Amino acid sequence: MASDTEPQPTTRARSFDTAAAQYAANRPSYPPALLDAVEERATSPLKGAVVADVGAGTGIATALLRERGARVVAVEPGAAMAAELRRTLPDVPLVRGDGDHLPLASACADFITYAQAWHWTDVTRSVPEARRVLRPGGTLAVWWNTTDHTVGWLADQDARVRAFLDAPDAGGAHGARGGGRIQPDPPVFDFVQRRIPWTRRVPLATHLANLGSHSAFLMLGEARAQEFLTEERRVLSALFPDGTVEESYVVDLWTATR
Repeated sequence: MASDTEPQPTTRARSFDTAAAQYAANRPSYPPALLDAVEERATSPLKGAVVADVGAGTGIATALLRERGARVVAVEPGAAMAAELRRTLPDVPLVRGDGDHLPLASACADFITYAQAWHWTDVTRSVPEARRVLRPGGTLAVWWNTTDHTVGWLADQDARVRAFLDAPDAGGAHGARGGGRIQPDPPVFDFVQRRIPWTRRVPLATHLANLGSHSAFLMLGEARAQEFLTEERRVLSALFPDGTVEESYVVDLWTATR
């Protein structure tokens, strides 16, 4: 249980509204192999399918789903995040809401997707809601870009983040999903897990802006977050004198059929 001084999950989730443009510009996307893996587990292809992308944020996954030919409806609770999605994807239907109370009709979706968003839900509510909204044979797919801490410099950075935040698990600050449950007990869905490694090369400034867009840093306030990021720039500039870093990720994908 959270303490009186610890931010509640909803407060942390809504912190992204303070940095929507930063989030859109610097967060990583996902490799093509991710949606290939989603389709491999599904009973129908994404092309032509009705997809509810829940917790859509600024539309990073929404855009990829639409490129696959899906008919996507974005669901997003945050006003600024929704505005950023609307700016970049003006033709995608967008409804305000969250996974615990989906503003969608029953049995209307072939797929429901959650990119970096399932851990913000209460699975005792979001799992029944997903089951209600999915058509029979429909697919629920939830995934996270998790930082690959088998890579030395990323493991070292994670240790610095944890020390700065005085947190045993830097999860929300550094691209991991933390210890949230996938579903309630007893289970409702028969989930299958798959892990997909990938990398991206970005300027150091993009890497630091990505790091600073995570909720743990947003909740610190700008001055305190910049204290860490300024020192981190100094450390990484010595490691990467050309100003380019290769971020390594493993997409943690969970799929289930209705």
